[in-house]
Amino acid sequence: MSNKEQQEEEREVLLSIYEGDENFFDISPTQYQYKVGEDGANKSAMIEVSWGDDYPEELPNINLHVFYNKHLTSGVKEHVKSQLLTEAEGLMGIGSTYTLFEYAKEHKTSLLKLQPSQKEMESVVDSPELAASTTQQSQKAKPQKKEQLSKNQKRRLYDRFGTQGMTDGKQRGWDWVDLIRHLSQTGAKAGD
Repeated sequence: MSNKEQQEEEREVLLSIYEGDENFFDISPTQYQYKVGEDGANKSAMIEVSWGDDYPEELPNINLHVFYNKHLTSGVKEHVKSQLLTEAEGLMGIGSTYTLFEYAKEHKTSLLKLQPSQKEMESVVDSPELAASTTQQSQKAKPQKKEQLSKNQKRRLYDRFGTQGMTDGKQRGWDWVDLIRHLSQTGAKAGD
């Protein structure tokens, strides 16, 4: 049996087994995702398995860098990936996607044991050093906006200081266009 035929057969098996399972996602004919744990829980993960052209004779690609896993620390992602690859090495030559998903479901607690709990994550965020550094970064990131005056405020400023407050010493409205004179010079359109 060729690799393509084995992949097609494994695809059919996966689709029939996980039919109706909300945690299983069929991304493409060679890429599948499975969510381990409760939706939105701190100790949950989305495992993505994709097949190369030579799969199952080669290891599948395991990816944990999906948007759902943004709450996982990089150490946890590496730990889960290494455990799954170790499990997949023992299954070389046969379809291993179902076995990897089931292994992740059964060993969820040991795979995600390095992930801090929600309370620990909040305490890290609430630490004064981190809070101080984030406020400094936010202050650096925001450029100071120039205060914009309303038309009335500009008028009051001119009345109070006259042309002394102006940079060029030119009178207020020196660059305004006289609409009547402008139209008389350019001429009105023939249709008007």
